[in-house]
Amino acid sequence: MAVMQRRKSYEARIGTVRVGGTAPVMVQSMTNTDTADIASTVKQVAALAKAGSEVVRVTVNNEAAAAAVSPIVDELASMGVHVPIVGDFHYNGHLLLKNFPECARALAKYRINPGNVSIGRKNDDNFRTMIDIAIENDRPVRIGVNWGSLDQSLLARMMDENAKLSSPREPREVMIEAMITSALHSAELAESYGLKGDHIILSAKVSGVQDLVDVYRQLAARCQYPLHLGLTEAGMGAKGIVASTAGLAILLQEGIGDTIRVSLTPAPGGDRTEEVQVAQQVLQSLGIRSFLPQVTACPGCGRTTSTYFQELAQQIQFYVREQMPAWRKQYVGVEEMKLAVMGCIVNGPGESKHANIGISLPGTFEEPKAPVFVDGRLVTTLKGDHIVEEFKQILDEYVQVKYAKKETVKV
Repeated sequence: MAVMQRRKSYEARIGTVRVGGTAPVMVQSMTNTDTADIASTVKQVAALAKAGSEVVRVTVNNEAAAAAVSPIVDELASMGVHVPIVGDFHYNGHLLLKNFPECARALAKYRINPGNVSIGRKNDDNFRTMIDIAIENDRPVRIGVNWGSLDQSLLARMMDENAKLSSPREPREVMIEAMITSALHSAELAESYGLKGDHIILSAKVSGVQDLVDVYRQLAARCQYPLHLGLTEAGMGAKGIVASTAGLAILLQEGIGDTIRVSLTPAPGGDRTEEVQVAQQVLQSLGIRSFLPQVTACPGCGRTTSTYFQELAQQIQFYVREQMPAWRKQYVGVEEMKLAVMGCIVNGPGESKHANIGISLPGTFEEPKAPVFVDGRLVTTLKGDHIVEEFKQILDEYVQVKYAKKETVKV
């Protein structure tokens, strides 16, 4: 089934990155370093940007973090890393943005949680302060509602009103409606204070897949603001990856969503860039965007008792990822390339013919040779101990010829 037409929305900008409108769905990530630790934060932001994160969010939770933002942005710029940096504010954002104007200027966007910005107050002074600073610096704002920090007075009032109805709705439905009401009311307030509609992005994050789908379907139907998608806490490993993919895929397939984040809990000492790779793979698997060549490999069976094809697939996948920063600059469309590394004669030749380049390695008891197909045509058969190196050479030559930038001929 083809991806549905993208929902119409305003086009916002985060630094130089377009969001919403006709812009591509954007991949976002967030650091987990102490922002006050400038060296560690710079290192992680640079790694996330290199992995393909188009915007990176950092925690700005105290004065030390606020003071560090401008030096972090400057250090990244000196390294040639110009990814937009977003500040994540809770509770005291109005004070930090006001007292550290260099932080407000250095950030490309402010994330505000309406459930946390004015806790204990009878008015919206704190929220208005942040909006006024965003207007002053011409910065967009993401109004991010979370079910774990939803405005409790709003939720209590809506629950009370629901209880008085002759046919009360389920508490879950009231909670979803409270999230949407909080997001839309906050956006309405921001516009009433002077923030332009195309400077507002909304999110309404939950931790359950069905809740995510329901809240965003309803929110998308009731506004034209760009929407940021993601589970607020996806979890670790396979659980986090599968849950995020399940929720995001449904919404993206329906044309909902302008930016996405896969909020994985990394293993201790784990690689933070995994969440970027997963987000990219979700978009590429749905045919929405392409980021790097895809390697198809068979899962293996009793015909493939050797691990050689698995090792080759892993090496090729790693090689492609390592080459992409250079390839992306030199070769147009290389991210669309499809490779196949297959393990036996059953599906190997056929699957290889469907790829741009495919190799069918011999299965158990098969003749020790590996036919290589290029654009559906058998071009050579590899044997011996240097199959990996020879296949990489075929791959490099194909990329250089197939995706070379066409020179403009002057008449």
